[in-house]
Amino acid sequence: MFKTYLTYIRDNPQHLWFKRKWFGWGWTPATWQGWLVTVVYIGLLVLFGLTIDDDSPRREVMFLFILPALFLTITFLRIAYKTGEKPRWQWGMPKE
Repeated sequence: MFKTYLTYIRDNPQHLWFKRKWFGWGWTPATWQGWLVTVVYIGLLVLFGLTIDDDSPRREVMFLFILPALFLTITFLRIAYKTGEKPRWQWGMPKE
């Protein structure tokens, strides 16, 4: 099954950065550009998370973590939508 999944990801004549997931809704990175965007997104979330500690007031948490995380997530989803397959619910290997 893993070989079939890798074949699905590598079969990318349109050079899409993100391919549809086999199970559920969403994408998985399919090229180095997709992986780079994903790693940068996760890295920035971790970086913003490190600015918060137990003594941080609510206002600081809101402006130094929650708002940037929301902005990053929206940006990440927009990039995945523009550079990937159109998302849809899927359960198993696509029939196409």
